Amino acid sequence: MSVVVIGLGQLGRLFGAGLLATGHTVVPVRRGEPLPATLPEHVLVAVGEDDLASVLGSLPPAWRDRVVLLQNELSPPEWLAHAVVRPTVLVVWAEKKKGKPLAVVRETEVAGPGAALFVSALAAADVPARVIDEGRALEDALVVKNLYILVSNLAGLAGAASVGQLLGVHAELASEIARDVLAIEAARLGRPVDEAALLARMNEAFAADPAHACRGRTAGARLARALDRARALGVPTPALDRLPH
Repeated sequence: MSVVVIGLGQLGRLFGAGLLATGHTVVPVRRGEPLPATLPEHVLVAVGEDDLASVLGSLPPAWRDRVVLLQNELSPPEWLAHAVVRPTVLVVWAEKKKGKPLAVVRETEVAGPGAALFVSALAAADVPARVIDEGRALEDALVVKNLYILVSNLAGLAGAASVGQLLGVHAELASEIARDVLAIEAARLGRPVDEAALLARMNEAFAADPAHACRGRTAGARLARALDRARALGVPTPALDRLPH
């Protein structure tokens, strides 16, 4: 059984190693390379947020029911727009940077047809993971991860140094940014979200690794994407508008 891996970042390599350990053949595909002629069991898409649409749009129709997604800032409209109806989705709570050990904040959550396989592969790569239900459970898990990524990075643009500060000295800033992010996420989903429950889960993640740095190198790009989504969806974002661009 083979798994094509599109995107060779640190996490893509790590998860590929886990798949090898579970007896799968891993076929890496770098940007611009042709896809294999043979239909794989799964195709793990682990590219940057700005590349996701072009990669999904380039997949042959027969591959689209075999997609496994590994991205931040993900929401169902991103895959449904490309006729990917039921992907396996990894909501990853681990970070691997070159030259540094694996950092795990909490269990990675996996939903979809290949969930059990990828939980096993993650375990083989020392990444704790569990299966969650598709539908609303997956949507809520994605919103929590998007909150964590966006609130921490965008608060970093305003001076917050660590996610622990978002529970203390910068709690008001985090709350203001989170309200805007939640409004965008609800518009993306086309339904109301349970703000209190999702914010509580975000804060639990902050508390799990309080020393984690807020501002990543892509924080500015994340802000630009959030504002673009908000404008497209007609969502006001007073807190995001005040952040340094």
